[in-house]
Amino acid sequence: MSEVRLAAEQRTEFGKGAARRTRRAGKIPAVLYGHGSDPKHLALPGLEFARVVREHGQNTVLTLNIGSDTELALTKTVTTHPLKNYIEHVDLLLVKRGEKVTVDVPVVVSGDAVPGSLVTQDLTTLQIEVEALHIPEQVELSIAGVGIGTQITAAQVELPRGASLVTDPEALVLAVNAAPTAEQLEGEIDAAGAGVVEEPKSEATAG
Repeated sequence: MSEVRLAAEQRTEFGKGAARRTRRAGKIPAVLYGHGSDPKHLALPGLEFARVVREHGQNTVLTLNIGSDTELALTKTVTTHPLKNYIEHVDLLLVKRGEKVTVDVPVVVSGDAVPGSLVTQDLTTLQIEVEALHIPEQVELSIAGVGIGTQITAAQVELPRGASLVTDPEALVLAVNAAPTAEQLEGEIDAAGAGVVEEPKSEATAG
Protein backbone atom coordinates (compact mmCIF):
# COMPACT_ATOMS: atom_id res chain seq x y z
CA MET A 1 0.00 0.00 0.00
CA SER A 2 1.44 3.37 -1.00
CA GLU A 3 2.06 6.22 1.40
CA VAL A 4 -0.10 9.32 1.20
CA ARG A 5 1.32 12.73 2.06
CA LEU A 6 -0.77 15.25 4.01
CA ALA A 7 0.04 18.66 5.43
CA ALA A 8 -0.98 18.80 9.11
CA GLU A 9 -0.98 21.71 11.52
CA GLN A 10 -0.15 21.57 15.23
CA ARG A 11 -3.07 22.64 17.44
CA THR A 12 -2.53 24.85 20.45
CA GLU A 13 -6.19 25.07 21.52
CA PHE A 14 -8.00 22.14 23.07
CA GLY A 15 -11.51 21.26 24.23
CA LYS A 16 -14.90 21.02 22.52
CA GLY A 17 -15.03 24.68 21.52
CA ALA A 18 -11.59 24.54 19.92
CA ALA A 19 -12.53 21.30 18.11
CA ARG A 20 -15.66 22.94 16.70
CA ARG A 21 -13.62 25.90 15.47
CA THR A 22 -11.17 23.49 13.81
CA ARG A 23 -14.00 21.70 12.00
CA ARG A 24 -15.61 24.99 10.93
CA ALA A 25 -12.28 25.84 9.28
CA GLY A 26 -12.57 22.65 7.18
CA LYS A 27 -10.06 20.67 9.24
CA ILE A 28 -10.30 17.56 11.42
CA PRO A 29 -8.98 17.46 15.02
CA ALA A 30 -6.51 14.60 15.45
CA VAL A 31 -4.08 13.23 18.01
CA LEU A 32 -0.80 11.52 17.06
CA TYR A 33 0.68 9.22 19.70
CA GLY A 34 3.02 6.26 20.10
CA HIS A 35 6.61 5.20 20.80
CA GLY A 36 6.48 6.78 24.25
CA SER A 37 6.42 10.31 22.82
CA ASP A 38 4.10 13.06 24.04
CA PRO A 39 0.83 13.14 22.06
CA LYS A 40 0.72 15.74 19.31
CA HIS A 41 -2.58 17.55 18.77
CA LEU A 42 -3.03 18.14 15.05
CA ALA A 43 -5.48 19.53 12.51
CA LEU A 44 -5.79 17.48 9.32
CA PRO A 45 -7.12 18.82 6.00
CA GLY A 46 -10.73 17.62 6.06
CA LEU A 47 -11.47 16.94 2.39
CA GLU A 48 -8.09 15.35 1.68
CA PHE A 49 -8.22 13.02 4.69
CA ALA A 50 -11.81 11.95 3.94
CA ARG A 51 -10.79 11.15 0.36
CA VAL A 52 -7.84 9.04 1.57
CA VAL A 53 -10.10 6.97 3.83
CA ARG A 54 -12.72 6.60 1.09
CA GLU A 55 -10.26 5.55 -1.63
CA HIS A 56 -7.60 3.64 0.32
CA GLY A 57 -9.20 2.64 3.63
CA GLN A 58 -8.01 3.31 7.15
CA ASN A 59 -4.87 1.17 6.86
CA THR A 60 -3.09 3.70 4.65
CA VAL A 61 0.19 4.97 6.11
CA LEU A 62 0.15 8.77 6.13
CA THR A 63 3.27 10.87 5.68
CA LEU A 64 2.42 13.93 7.77
CA ASN A 65 4.23 17.19 7.12
CA ILE A 66 4.02 19.05 10.45
CA GLY A 67 5.88 22.29 10.00
CA SER A 68 9.48 21.28 9.35
CA ASP A 69 8.94 17.76 10.75
CA THR A 70 7.80 14.64 8.91
CA GLU A 71 6.10 11.74 10.68
CA LEU A 72 4.66 8.40 9.52
CA ALA A 73 1.26 7.60 10.98
CA LEU A 74 -1.37 4.87 10.76
CA THR A 75 -5.03 5.71 11.32
CA LYS A 76 -6.29 3.84 14.40
CA THR A 77 -9.72 5.37 15.03
CA VAL A 78 -12.02 7.58 12.97
CA THR A 79 -14.92 9.02 14.97
CA THR A 80 -17.86 10.20 12.86
CA HIS A 81 -20.95 12.16 13.88
CA PRO A 82 -23.79 9.64 14.44
CA LEU A 83 -26.36 11.71 12.52
CA LYS A 84 -24.53 14.06 10.18
CA ASN A 85 -21.84 11.53 9.18
CA TYR A 86 -18.90 13.95 9.13
CA ILE A 87 -15.55 13.04 10.71
CA GLU A 88 -15.34 14.47 14.23
CA HIS A 89 -11.95 13.23 15.37
CA VAL A 90 -9.07 10.97 14.34
CA ASP A 91 -6.55 8.99 16.43
CA LEU A 92 -3.23 8.38 14.67
CA LEU A 93 -0.50 5.92 15.65
CA LEU A 94 3.11 6.93 15.11
CA VAL A 95 5.00 4.26 13.13
CA LYS A 96 8.56 3.77 11.95
CA ARG A 97 9.89 2.29 8.73
CA GLY A 98 10.41 -1.46 9.14
CA GLU A 99 8.10 -1.61 12.16
CA LYS A 100 5.34 -4.21 12.28
CA VAL A 101 1.78 -3.23 13.17
CA THR A 102 -1.44 -5.14 13.83
CA VAL A 103 -4.34 -4.23 11.53
CA ASP A 104 -7.70 -5.58 10.36
CA VAL A 105 -7.72 -6.34 6.63
CA PRO A 106 -10.86 -7.08 4.55
CA VAL A 107 -11.36 -10.61 3.17
CA VAL A 108 -12.61 -10.44 -0.43
CA VAL A 109 -14.14 -13.65 -1.83
CA SER A 110 -13.69 -14.35 -5.55
CA GLY A 111 -14.94 -17.08 -7.88
CA ASP A 112 -18.00 -19.31 -7.62
CA ALA A 113 -18.43 -22.55 -5.69
CA VAL A 114 -20.01 -25.59 -7.38
CA PRO A 115 -23.58 -25.26 -8.69
CA GLY A 116 -26.28 -25.90 -6.10
CA SER A 117 -24.24 -24.47 -3.25
CA LEU A 118 -24.87 -21.68 -0.77
CA VAL A 119 -21.84 -19.72 0.49
CA THR A 120 -21.92 -18.07 3.91
CA GLN A 121 -19.10 -15.79 5.04
CA ASP A 122 -18.63 -15.61 8.82
CA LEU A 123 -15.58 -13.31 8.89
CA THR A 124 -15.25 -10.26 6.64
CA THR A 125 -11.86 -9.18 8.06
CA LEU A 126 -8.73 -10.86 9.39
CA GLN A 127 -6.37 -9.37 11.92
CA ILE A 128 -2.76 -9.65 10.80
CA GLU A 129 0.66 -8.39 11.82
CA VAL A 130 2.63 -6.87 8.96
CA GLU A 131 5.25 -4.25 8.23
CA ALA A 132 3.66 -0.80 8.37
CA LEU A 133 4.65 0.15 4.83
CA HIS A 134 3.45 -3.16 3.33
CA ILE A 135 -0.13 -3.37 4.63
CA PRO A 136 -2.33 -5.04 1.98
CA GLU A 137 -5.59 -3.34 1.03
CA GLN A 138 -7.28 -6.77 1.22
CA VAL A 139 -6.66 -10.50 1.20
CA GLU A 140 -8.33 -12.53 -1.52
CA LEU A 141 -9.99 -15.88 -0.95
CA SER A 142 -10.81 -17.84 -4.11
CA ILE A 143 -13.64 -20.37 -3.90
CA ALA A 144 -13.72 -21.24 -7.60
CA GLY A 145 -15.06 -24.80 -7.92
CA VAL A 146 -15.11 -25.40 -4.16
CA GLY A 147 -17.40 -28.30 -3.22
CA ILE A 148 -20.36 -28.51 -0.88
CA GLY A 149 -19.34 -29.17 2.71
CA THR A 150 -16.13 -27.16 2.48
CA GLN A 151 -15.20 -25.01 5.47
CA ILE A 152 -12.34 -22.53 5.26
CA THR A 153 -10.67 -21.32 8.45
CA ALA A 154 -8.49 -18.27 9.01
CA ALA A 155 -5.36 -20.42 8.86
CA GLN A 156 -6.25 -21.50 5.30
CA VAL A 157 -6.40 -17.96 3.90
CA GLU A 158 -3.20 -17.10 2.04
CA LEU A 159 -1.52 -13.98 3.43
CA PRO A 160 1.02 -11.72 1.71
CA ARG A 161 4.69 -12.51 2.28
CA GLY A 162 5.88 -11.13 5.61
CA ALA A 163 2.40 -11.04 7.16
CA SER A 164 1.39 -13.27 10.06
CA LEU A 165 -2.07 -14.18 11.31
CA VAL A 166 -3.32 -12.73 14.62
CA THR A 167 -6.94 -13.92 14.30
CA ASP A 168 -7.61 -17.35 15.85
CA PRO A 169 -6.34 -19.79 13.16
CA GLU A 170 -9.38 -22.06 13.73
CA ALA A 171 -11.92 -19.25 13.31
CA LEU A 172 -14.39 -20.06 10.50
CA VAL A 173 -14.13 -17.62 7.63
CA LEU A 174 -16.43 -19.23 5.08
CA ALA A 175 -18.63 -22.30 4.62
CA VAL A 176 -20.09 -23.87 1.47
CA ASN A 177 -23.40 -25.62 2.09
CA ALA A 178 -26.05 -27.18 -0.12
CA ALA A 179 -28.53 -24.59 -1.31
CA PRO A 180 -32.12 -25.31 -0.22
CA THR A 181 -34.38 -26.76 -2.89
CA ALA A 182 -37.63 -25.16 -4.01
CA GLU A 183 -39.53 -27.87 -2.11
CA GLN A 184 -37.61 -27.11 1.09
CA LEU A 185 -38.30 -23.40 0.73
CA GLU A 186 -42.00 -24.08 0.19
CA GLY A 187 -41.99 -26.30 3.25
CA GLU A 188 -40.47 -23.53 5.32
CA ILE A 189 -43.12 -21.10 4.09
CA ASP A 190 -45.90 -23.58 4.93
CA ALA A 191 -44.41 -24.17 8.38
CA ALA A 192 -44.16 -20.44 9.00
CA GLY A 193 -47.82 -19.97 8.11
CA ALA A 194 -49.02 -22.98 10.10
CA GLY A 195 -49.40 -20.98 13.30
CA VAL A 196 -51.51 -18.24 11.71
CA VAL A 197 -55.18 -18.52 12.65
CA GLU A 198 -57.75 -16.44 10.78
CA GLU A 199 -60.17 -14.50 12.92
CA PRO A 200 -63.75 -15.63 12.19
CA LYS A 201 -65.98 -12.95 10.71
CA SER A 202 -68.47 -11.46 13.09
CA GLU A 203 -72.18 -11.82 12.39
CA ALA A 204 -72.41 -8.10 11.74
CA THR A 205 -69.95 -8.31 8.84
CA ALA A 206 -70.83 -11.81 7.60
CA GLY A 207 -72.76 -12.25 4.43
